[in-house]
Amino acid sequence: MNPLQGYRFSCTLTFGDIYAQVIIWLIVIFIALASSVALYQNPMYAFLTGGLILVLSLPFLLFAFVTTLLNHIELTPVEPKEEA
Repeated sequence: MNPLQGYRFSCTLTFGDIYAQVIIWLIVIFIALASSVALYQNPMYAFLTGGLILVLSLPFLLFAFVTTLLNHIELTPVEPKEEA
């Protein structure tokens, strides 16, 4: 009878893997703030413009983070220990 195969779960994600994504997200935040300040003569438009940019960019940011994380997950088989 074959025993169940064991697997080792490891994540090889480092900060360098998501560094560019963090920089791009900071750029998006500054663009949203700049557009809000540019439209500040009407505060409602300013708030809606900044919020719209952030809300529309959030799913893309989450997709990028999650796919990067999933690409760095490794499952390696572990040899079963033999009993003495």
